[in-house]
Amino acid sequence: MKLISWNVNGIRAVAKKNFFEDFKTMDADVFCLQETKAQDDQVAETLAKIEDYHIYSNSAEKKGYSGTAIISKKVPINVTQNIGIAEHDTEGRVLCAEYDNFYVVNVYVPNSGSELKRLDYRQRWDKAFFTYLKTLEQSKPVLVCGDFNVAHKPVDLARPKANYNKSAGFMQEEIDGMDRYTSRGFVDTFRHFYPDVTDKYSWWSYRAGARGKNVGWRIDYFLASETFVNNISDAAIHNDVMGSDHCPVSITLK
Repeated sequence: MKLISWNVNGIRAVAKKNFFEDFKTMDADVFCLQETKAQDDQVAETLAKIEDYHIYSNSAEKKGYSGTAIISKKVPINVTQNIGIAEHDTEGRVLCAEYDNFYVVNVYVPNSGSELKRLDYRQRWDKAFFTYLKTLEQSKPVLVCGDFNVAHKPVDLARPKANYNKSAGFMQEEIDGMDRYTSRGFVDTFRHFYPDVTDKYSWWSYRAGARGKNVGWRIDYFLASETFVNNISDAAIHNDVMGSDHCPVSITLK
């Protein structure tokens, strides 16, 4: 079983590029998309040509903003939106699909913003989302994937010194949020398999030809409950897939 996570930076925009060809080529069992920037009916309309999959989405109240979607070959046991906290449930950032042996949680974590205006909110989000995941984990293992909007370690971005405690995505408060996951029961699957790999990123700024120079950040993850890691055979970053400022990341189950 193969699971893909991809911040598409607008489902309607990426659909006009090579999205459907890439979708077929990657041939995953579950696709988790973030930043759809569309309402539920628009997501359904845009993806209508996809056959043999079931499509679920969670859209923000604000049109053209945020949003998540799950495209699944198998019908999940249950699909739920949001985390049950009003402050965090208006932007379509969480979509959870329950399968026989695990949950798949698709998340688009709030960005602290270029002027760090949402950094305080981001910290409240991180704590609330962690609690939500741990509650799910009480019944079965959790796979959580998406754009976490943080590079966890210096190895996870091309220019750590220039960005540490200066740029959204590499503030210590955000790093602490990721530490909470990895120190309390969740495993960063890519680092589990490739602890020493460098220069492997999932997001590049559109400015200054960053992608061509590979001046990037690894901010898209698959985290897995510690009890489930032995069921995963590999993790990958598909930086050859274009169409967004992010590239897809994946895991393969045994």
